[in-house]
Amino acid sequence: MQRNVGTIDAYLRITMGLTMLGMGIIRGIRKNDALSGLLVSAGAMKVAEGTTRYCPMLHALGRSTVHGSDLAVEIEAKSIELVGEDTEDE
Repeated sequence: MQRNVGTIDAYLRITMGLTMLGMGIIRGIRKNDALSGLLVSAGAMKVAEGTTRYCPMLHALGRSTVHGSDLAVEIEAKSIELVGEDTEDE
């Protein structure tokens, strides 16, 4: 799975996701309604997207928020993985 969420985008997703989780939990304690469940579910999804740095919706749209140095780090990590695979075969 290729990363398609940049560093700043990932931090924003984690921050907003945790905020939504907290709001959903508080609302669930005060009023047990459908909105609290929706907030918790959406918040958990955003936290997962931020930590894995993969968004299925961006993938479906063919988009990516990975730019510049993020992309260079990812390419370098891939090349290290490939070099590691070559040395294991010997």
